[in-house]
Amino acid sequence: MSCVQGSAAQPSQALVDAYLSHVRVQKRLAARTQALYAQDLLKLQQFAAQAKISLEQVTTPDVRRWVAQMHGRGRSGRGIALILSGWRGFYAWLGLQGALPHNPVQGVRAPKAPKPLPKALGVDEAVQLASFRQGGDRADLDVRDHCLTELLYGCGLRIAELAGLDAQASAQARGWVDLQDAQAHVLGKGSKRRSVPVGAPALRALAAWLAVRSQWSAGRATDPALFISQSGQRLSIRQMQVRLKRRSLAAGLATPVHPHMLRHSFASHVLQSSGDLRAVQELLGHANISTTQVYTRLDFAHLAKIYDAAHPRAQGKK
Repeated sequence: MSCVQGSAAQPSQALVDAYLSHVRVQKRLAARTQALYAQDLLKLQQFAAQAKISLEQVTTPDVRRWVAQMHGRGRSGRGIALILSGWRGFYAWLGLQGALPHNPVQGVRAPKAPKPLPKALGVDEAVQLASFRQGGDRADLDVRDHCLTELLYGCGLRIAELAGLDAQASAQARGWVDLQDAQAHVLGKGSKRRSVPVGAPALRALAAWLAVRSQWSAGRATDPALFISQSGQRLSIRQMQVRLKRRSLAAGLATPVHPHMLRHSFASHVLQSSGDLRAVQELLGHANISTTQVYTRLDFAHLAKIYDAAHPRAQGKK
């Protein structure tokens, strides 16, 4: 016999207790998960009580209305999705017991969470970082890290693409920079090769670093990598991330910079200047234009910020 047979006569709390017993005994869910289910069902009971209906009388329009209320009160789309999942499981269980003809939560989806805009530096900040020179006792390290920064911002490379560059072209090289043609040849996602132009500041920084690199590697075997440590080993992605973070703080930037932030900055600044989305797509190596379109949102956010700060009517709209 079903454990909830004749459930229409049972109070809502009895149904909830029976379901929580089911997930505890039959499904053997973790105590934390059981507690979350109990919280979700308590919220469902509260909504039903406000509507003056039983849990068995809840309809899909009721659920949609409650989703809108939660969203209007500031609950995130992800949080609402988790609550709906708990409700959906409860009603699916009731359906299996023959207590309900259909699941009122089936087909109801949480509001989509807005995709966060990629973090990018302003033009002045990016130039400030790219132009920063530390000097001091470790001028050789400064030359290397300056070149690293110039290539990230000047070419819009992924950090893995930069770390994969070799000092010279070869059949085994994943990527390299052609000084004569002013192009970086890289191996991107999906093992797709692409070439991107290298600007004059990056070329100067690269020439200076290659001179230092030749001194470091003189008389000993070193990794063919373009960027190496003093021990002659290829710099890892993690090492590059740490060096860039330290450099950005030393340059006086308010926010520590990670490599992908420079890629975002490259894309945003090129788009702001040219308005050519297809060109930015090619430079970044995106397979789909939809991936690149996020920078149009970033560009609009930049323009909106300028408008709010400068336009005489901006105060009125607030």
